[in-house]
This record gives sequence, C-alpha cells and structure tokens, in this order.
Amino acid sequence: MPLRRTAPPPWAIDRRRLLGQRIAHHRRTAGLSQEQLADRVGVERRTIQRYEAGSRDPRYTDLLLIAAAVDADLADLVREGPPAPGSP
Repeated sequence: MPLRRTAPPPWAIDRRRLLGQRIAHHRRTAGLSQEQLADRVGVERRTIQRYEAGSRDPRYTDLLLIAAAVDADLADLVREGPPAPGSP
C-alpha cells in the first residue's frame, strides 16, 4: 500500500484516536477481547489493537463488521463532537 504524501493534520489524528477509544469502549461493553473481536472481523488481533490505539485507520468494511460485532450503530463509532456522558 502506498504511503501518504503528507502527514494527516492534527485534527484527523485526534479523531482517529477518539474512534479507537469508542471501538475499545464498545468492545469491552460487549464483553469481547481484542482476539474475539478480531476473529469476528476477520483481521489479526494486532490490527484491532492498532485501531484502538489510534495508530491505524480502519477500512470501511472493518468498521461495519466491528459495529455489527459489538452491536453498535456505525454512527456511534464515527460521530463527531465530544463523547456522550458515560462513553468515550
């Protein structure tokens, strides 16, 4: 996969971290380990770990599969703005 020509802007990195926090929150709420979520999505555990750490952008299909696996709306994972009370 080709590398980006420029680094993403800081706001995009912040959003990616927030997405990772939301994925981790929903995974834990669903009672799943990273390994279990990875199995359901069809990726390596390390990939889930990178998504949750905000160090890698998930593909759209992976986001759909993650949302289904944790029984969450895709919109809840990717919404803008501050987290709702009680969630990341």
